[in-house]
Amino acid sequence: MAHARDIRVIVSDIDGVWTDGKIIYVGDRLEAKHFNVRDGLGAKLAQRAGIQIVLLTSRRSAALLRRAQELSITELHQGATDKAVACAEILEALALSFDQALYIGDDLPDLAPMLRAGLSAAPADAVAEVYAAASWKLTSLGGQGAFRELVERLLRERGEWEAVVQGYR
Repeated sequence: MAHARDIRVIVSDIDGVWTDGKIIYVGDRLEAKHFNVRDGLGAKLAQRAGIQIVLLTSRRSAALLRRAQELSITELHQGATDKAVACAEILEALALSFDQALYIGDDLPDLAPMLRAGLSAAPADAVAEVYAAASWKLTSLGGQGAFRELVERLLRERGEWEAVVQGYR
């Protein structure tokens, strides 16, 4: 297992991590997603600390594209049929290794990349197998601040959290 200082990138699933996993269809063409603003600040704090954010999902969503753009997340990968393969390709393109990655997911398609990552995390409501495999077992539910909790823990373990808080005083 890697140390928090080794982490250069967070690869994150979306549905069940950034959202509560619900899909809301509006008519026959639109899809709505509910994002937690604290997760957005978590992404910004990670970026300020030099940690890249990668969003990796098997679904496709215009709402997610908009959220990624709002947060200046350029590494958005939608429609991944095999997350382990997609994650390996993304890390290779970024010239990073799995040891430098922290992967957060909540369901079985996330299990393989979680097991390869230097560190892994799962929201409190992740499926049992994923939660058991996670290096960091979060107390927040998906869509209710799990990503923020992850970033805060990472920055605390790196010894950087107090400086972040001081910047807001």
